[in-house]
Amino acid sequence: QVQLVESGGGLVQAGGSLRLSCTASGTFFSINAIEWYRQAPGKQRELVATISSDAKINYADSVKGRFTISRDNAKNTVYLQMNSLEPEDTAVYYCKANIELFLVPARDYWGQGTQVTVSS
Repeated sequence: QVQLVESGGGLVQAGGSLRLSCTASGTFFSINAIEWYRQAPGKQRELVATISSDAKINYADSVKGRFTISRDNAKNTVYLQMNSLEPEDTAVYYCKANIELFLVPARDYWGQGTQVTVSS
C-alpha cells in the first residue's frame, strides 16, 4: 500500500520561511510527477508547484520567485521550500504523486495535508 506523508507545516510570521516535505512509502515501481496543492478556507484547492520525473518544474504565478520545489528520488521525497511567506499563503498544503505499482497502471495518490499559517 502506498502512502504519502507530509510534514513541515506550522505557524510563521510574514516574511518567514518553511520547508514542507512529502515522503512516499510502500512498494512501488516508480514515482512520476509530484505536485503541491493548497487549499485555503472557503477557497478551491489550487496547484502550487509541479516537478516531473525528469525534474521539469512549474510554479503558480502567485509563488514564483518565493517557493522552490525539489525532489530526492533516493528518499522518495519531494520538498517545497517556501520563503517570503505572506498571510495569503495560509492554507492546508497537500502533495499529490503519480505512482506506478508493479504491473499496475500509474495513478494519483494524495497526502493528508499539512497546515501552514502565516501571521501578519
